[in-house]
Amino acid sequence: MREHLHHLREELGEHLPYTIFSVAVGLGILGMLTFVAELLGAKMAEPAHGLFHVFHPLHMLFSAAATTAMFWRHERKVIKAVVIGFLGAVGVCGMSDILIPYISGWLLGVEMELHICIIKHPMVILPFTAMGIFLGLVASTGTHKSTIFSHAGHVLVSSMASILYLVSYGLSEWMHVIGLVFIYMVLAVIIPCCTSDIAFPLLLTEKGE
Repeated sequence: MREHLHHLREELGEHLPYTIFSVAVGLGILGMLTFVAELLGAKMAEPAHGLFHVFHPLHMLFSAAATTAMFWRHERKVIKAVVIGFLGAVGVCGMSDILIPYISGWLLGVEMELHICIIKHPMVILPFTAMGIFLGLVASTGTHKSTIFSHAGHVLVSSMASILYLVSYGLSEWMHVIGLVFIYMVLAVIIPCCTSDIAFPLLLTEKGE
């Protein structure tokens, strides 16, 4: 347990700069999209809603791949790896895309809608999650590159998904609170993503593995 916690602290420290950069890039992209939407006389909430349903499934793909690969490197039990990959992606990373942005909007004084995709649109989420689990099983043998690659992609798509949820389901006027949005979204990405990719699978490996 102590080694796992030490590993998690190290990973949080190493990935924080990349998370900050990814969220900043995500906000930049959102700003450009908002500008284009306003030129066309539309509200950003409408295209953001559609884009969220692209980035959220992609997030499940990368998360399931990273979580499954991390567990599979330490313990070779297929059913357990599949369950952990699924729960790490849909459960832990669901907080990153949905729950933390929902709470962030509430803290900013906005009435947010709670939209849980795995319940509302299971066939949007499940194929990406299943493919991520498959990739985690087949691509992790003998190398750390698979977990590094999947975690890097995970952080980027997680940043976009969290920001898009916030705008889609309540905070349509986000630019006047961009500083707080930036802080909340960094927290929304770094804590669940590192937890699901690293701490969650390692804590569930057999003792001594």
